[in-house]
Parts: sequence; C-alpha cells; structure tokens
Amino acid sequence: MSAAATRRLTTAQALVRFLAAQYTERDGVRHRLIAGTWGIFGHGNVAGLGQALVEYREAMPYHQGRNEQAMVHAAVGHARQLGRLSAQAVTTSIGPGATNLVTGAALATINRLPVLLLPGDYFASHAADPLLQQLEHPVEADASVNDALRPVSRYFDRITRPEALLASALRAMRVLSDPAETGAVTLALPQDVQAEAYDWPEEFFADRVWRVRRPAPDPAELAEAVRAVRAAARPLIVAGGGVHHSEAEQALKALVDATGIPVASTQAGKGALRHDHPADLGGIGHTGTAVSDALARTADLVIGVGTRYSDFTTASGTLFQHPGVRFLNLNITAFDAHKLAAGTLVCDARSGLAALTEALAGHRVDAAYESEYRTGKARWDETVEAAFRADDDGAVPTQTQVLGALDAVVGDEDVVINAAGSLPGDLHKLWRARSPRQYHLEYGYSCMGYEIPAALGVQQAAPDVPVWALVGDGTYLMSPTEIVTAVQEKLPVKLVLVQNHGYASIGGLSESVGAERFGTDYRHRVADGSFTGAPLPVDLAANAASLGMDVLRAKTVRELREALSTARAATRPTCVYVETAPASDALPAEAWWDVPVAEVSAREAATDARAAYERAVADRRRHL
Repeated sequence: MSAAATRRLTTAQALVRFLAAQYTERDGVRHRLIAGTWGIFGHGNVAGLGQALVEYREAMPYHQGRNEQAMVHAAVGHARQLGRLSAQAVTTSIGPGATNLVTGAALATINRLPVLLLPGDYFASHAADPLLQQLEHPVEADASVNDALRPVSRYFDRITRPEALLASALRAMRVLSDPAETGAVTLALPQDVQAEAYDWPEEFFADRVWRVRRPAPDPAELAEAVRAVRAAARPLIVAGGGVHHSEAEQALKALVDATGIPVASTQAGKGALRHDHPADLGGIGHTGTAVSDALARTADLVIGVGTRYSDFTTASGTLFQHPGVRFLNLNITAFDAHKLAAGTLVCDARSGLAALTEALAGHRVDAAYESEYRTGKARWDETVEAAFRADDDGAVPTQTQVLGALDAVVGDEDVVINAAGSLPGDLHKLWRARSPRQYHLEYGYSCMGYEIPAALGVQQAAPDVPVWALVGDGTYLMSPTEIVTAVQEKLPVKLVLVQNHGYASIGGLSESVGAERFGTDYRHRVADGSFTGAPLPVDLAANAASLGMDVLRAKTVRELREALSTARAATRPTCVYVETAPASDALPAEAWWDVPVAEVSAREAATDARAAYERAVADRRRHL
C-alpha cells in the first residue's frame, strides 16, 4: 500500500491553504468561514504568514490595516453583518502588534462574535532569546505577551511544532462556527515555526464544511415554557442579539402576531421587529423607551430571547419590579439561559420561537393589555417625532436632530453603526429600525474607536449597501486611521462626525455622580487646573480630509440634510461633519444604572449624588 499523499509546505503556508478551504453551512446555504485576512506585518509574521499570503493571494484575500485593534473591529463588523456564518482572520507581529489585539478580542468574545487572531510569537526554539520586543519572565520561560489573549479568547493555542497545527486548526474552526461557543480564537504562531517546513497530509487541505446546527427545544422544557406563558397576564419579550444571529426575526414576528405579546429590545436586539410593528416597544433598560420600561416594571413573565441581560438591560437589577415576576430564557447557550433563575429553553432562537408559536396555538394576551402597550407606543412615537423635528432649518442642529435628519435620508437597507458616547442612548431610544441588519450597535463592550473600522467590515460583507458610521469627537480620536484603508480598498462608507467638544456621555454621568464633569471637556486648561477655557482649535473635518475622505461640512439643519443625501449617493468614502448645539431638551434616562458614588466627600455635589444613589440602589432585586 502506498503512503498517504503529502504536501511539503511551511506552517504558515499550510495554515493559509487550510483556512481557504473551510466553509459553514446553515439551512442549505454555504458561506466561506474565513473570508479574508487583515494584517499589519512586522518581525514575527512578515516572513511567515506574510510570505504565505503572497504565495496564496488568489485563495485568501488580504486587507491592509493601520491599527491592530481596528483590524479586529473590522472583522467583528463583517461577522455580525453575516450572522456569524463568516469570519475574518487578523495577523500581527509579535510584541505591541499582538497586545494591541486584546481589546478587540474582548469585544468579540463579549459579543459572541467570531474572529480568528494569528499573532506572531517568539522563537519556539529559544534560539534568539531575548529578541526584540520579548517579555522575559524570570521563572516562566515559555511566557509570552500573547498570554494576555488567553482570558479574552474562547480558544487559545500556541503552535510550537508544525504538526500541532493539525489538531489545533480543526478545534479553532469548531469554536468559530459553533453559535454556542464562538468568540475570539487565538492561534499564537512562533516565528520560527511559521517558516518551518513539514510534510502535510493532503486531506488537511480538502474542503471542509462546518454545519451550524439549529437545536430544537427539549420537550419537557418546552412544555414548562408553554405553561408559564399561558399563566402570565403581562408577559414581555426581551429580544437580544441572538434573534439576529439566528435569523429568527420572522419567527419572532409570527409568535407576536399570534399571541400579542409585546417586544422590547436590547441594543444588540433592536430591529428584531420593524419599528412600526404594533408590538415593537423599542429599547429596554437604562437607555430604553418609556413604554418598554413601564411594561418591564409590571411584567409578570419576562421572556428573554437571545439576550445575556447586561446591567443596562436590567437597569442594574432595578427594572423588573412585579412582586411575582419570573423569567423564561430562550438561548442557544445554557450559560445565558440560566440567568435570573429563569426557566430555560436551551435551543436555537428560530427553532425555539417556532416551537413556542405552535405549542401556544389559540393563546393570546388580554385585549386590555394589548391596548395598554399600543397606547404607550403611540405616545412614545410622538416623543420621537418631537425629538427629531427641527422647527428652524437654519439653526444649528442638536444631536437628536442629527439623528432625525439621518432618519429621513436612509433606506430600509442602510446600516447604521455606533458603539460609544452619548449616541447609543439616543439611538436606542429614538432610532426607527427598518430592517434586521440596520441597527448595528456594539454595546457589549461599548468600545470607543469601533465604528469606523466596523463600517469597513460591514461594507465588505454587504458591498451594495449604504453603511453609516456615527462617530462623536471622542471616539473619532481613538481610531481614525482606518479611513486610509477605506480609501485604499475603495469602500464607500459614510461617516457622520458629530463635534460637541468633549465626552458628552461621560460628562453627564460625571455630573450625576458628583464628579462635576471634571476632565470631560476638550478645552484649554485654565489657572486652577480645570479644563473650562475656550474649545481647542482642533479641526477634525480637516483631519478626515487629510486621510483621503471627501468631507461635507454642515452648519445648519438644512445643510445637514443636503450633506447626508449627497453622502448616501457617494461612491467614495465620505464624511459629513457637523457641530451640534447643546441639547436643552435631551431625553432623560427612563431607568437607573449603577455607578457607585463616593460614600464620603467634602464637596456638596458628591454628597447630594450619594443621597440619590442610596435611594436608587434600594430598589435593586436579586431574582432567585
């Protein structure tokens, strides 16, 4: 019998060939699992993966990044747009290139989104110790800065021999493609091993399909869930990101149409129902709508679908106040399903919602309850209209009027991306999501600097869709460099750059907790050390233009509308820059959020804030 066929390649070459042959399949539709690789090259990956990507550039698309963290954000945006069925890889040098991945990896894992990280590592042979950028540990010779990626990765391995890749690469693909396990996956690659040749079995490079399962609910769990729903007088669905990841929006709508149960959404779940559906109540929690939070306080059964119940959703444990409130959680991950001592349906969101709808045939909430939440929704719709309306087209717009102008321009297919600052609160309350993918908020990690690179990843995943990155001045300064990549790759992303000369969100929080807005303005320092002088002479629009974007400056509401329309039609990366007026009518939070306040202080602002804090925290409940 002849020996099995082999192919002699370096480890890096073998990895690239392997990744190019991996696919996911769900509902009979196949996607490439690793659609491309982002990279910044330095010592540690330039001679290994860099050479391999050149050799196999027709099989593995390459994208040149400018910042390692931003490359991960771009890959995450791509994966989310494609429902976690396709991911991208990110390769970096050793040292700071690798450690810059940590924030992006945490964001991916917290949000349950797949990304493959391929940082370079030190010599496995220790032939050149200590080399440039090496962390020397006095008692752990195998320690590496890449170990910082372990706690933020769903799977981690350091490939110290070529043959170790055979098993590890398969494990990595399993985690990336498993909706219950997915997140950041890290394969740390010592630079000498990347370049080392090995006789690889041919079957390692064969096309491989990873089927994404839709597990059905357990019959006993389903029966218990049906009993809980039928017994509830005031049920409320909390739709999370899992609805979108499962493409379960139509299944949710079918359940709601049949039963009349209203839906409130987390930041990740917004758009699970179209905004004008009569049962869609908008956002829930600290940044939620008045109608959602009012119903949440009186709900006797909270049905979480694909949500992990962050403190913003639960208002830090103060929102769900019905004396007998119980929880029913439908989630593909048992870890999330068991939160809040809930009854569980551990299954795929689409499968579980379909099973519930069938089992609840003939059941509908009381007409008075339905009338109550529809009336509340109508009142909130009036609030949204008032916030978006600008009575004077020649006036400087407020931030909510910026959103109103954008709302009037976008189509159903547009994608709106945001992550940090004061915009997430306004968007969660006010944005009218028209389609499942339109509302793209990264609020699991709320990472400043996410928006621009994520827009690149979304645009790659949906090349014919208008993609908007909504960015405040603070988050723009975190990561504007990927504008260069957008220009290089001819990605016509649209950037709405809102200048309010400071950290508006944290400024408001600072004031509410007695920290007096200290350190939250972009202003000149004055004699007493505070930052209360004139705004800094910083021109962010000029910066965006210098990086290659077309820039449209808008000073009034009228000019803003015109600029947004022009940007939507643009075929190049385009920035709409607008300075906003302070919002005297900013919408207040509808629910609390726990940020502990100094227990003792000599300053009146802090003592007053502490008194308010103690009143609020008294409402916290432990759901057991």
